[in-house]
Amino acid sequence: MTRVPVHVRVDPGESRTACAILAQAAGLSKLRVKDAMQKGAVWWKRAGAGEQRLRRAQTTPPAGSILALYYDAELLARVAPLAERVYDQARFSIWFKPAGLLTQGTRFGDHCSLLRQAEVFLRPRRGAFLVHRLDREAAGLTIIAHDHAAAGALSRLFAERRVVKRYRVEVRGRVDPGAGRIDLPLDGKPAVTEYTRLHHDPATGISEVGVVMQTGRKHQIRRHFALAGFPVMGDPAYGRNNRNAAGLKLTAWGLEFSCPFTGQPMKFELPVG
Repeated sequence: MTRVPVHVRVDPGESRTACAILAQAAGLSKLRVKDAMQKGAVWWKRAGAGEQRLRRAQTTPPAGSILALYYDAELLARVAPLAERVYDQARFSIWFKPAGLLTQGTRFGDHCSLLRQAEVFLRPRRGAFLVHRLDREAAGLTIIAHDHAAAGALSRLFAERRVVKRYRVEVRGRVDPGAGRIDLPLDGKPAVTEYTRLHHDPATGISEVGVVMQTGRKHQIRRHFALAGFPVMGDPAYGRNNRNAAGLKLTAWGLEFSCPFTGQPMKFELPVG
């Protein structure tokens, strides 16, 4: 039994802990349920409150509460690569997210996510709120907000295209020297990707390009280059003949914006090489 979604409504007079209730309902040991709770796979909804993760195994939920366990043994056993904090402004921070790490968790857990790592490791302890996503397979710079107002202010910068995101990408094929532009629509909407060839290796047939997106469609870089005949190396979803043992060769290499609180210009770049 690998994946077991379980929902339980707490009866009047129930005095057991959430861990005990879910263990009986799912047919799992309390130790396994406690581990799942700590890793973000248990949710509860109380009267007058929104649904949220429940991590404390000894919580005694009030009658009428709804407990939900999203148990996936394979996912809970995974060990996530660790992110690295690059900059901390107190209200937001910049992180390097390695490939293989989710930006945020799912209903089946969040221990393999950047947001949870930030919540656990930051001192002083702060909340962690999503500002923008980076695909699990991709590596690179990501912004995390630490309060709701900061999340709103930073999200507006992205919505208003006031954040320059720079990527370095390896693609299959010989991209012409100089700058180029891909403006093929995606999902029926305009999409613009601008790029500059940085290097081409005739021995491997692989080109490295620097990329700036003028729009933000889902998987835009990966889809655009695949459509243009230059699939991103290691992309499991788009393109052909682009397998790569080292994984997806797409890195969010640079971020540039003005701090929404101080107005100070901010620029972050990863080392090259």
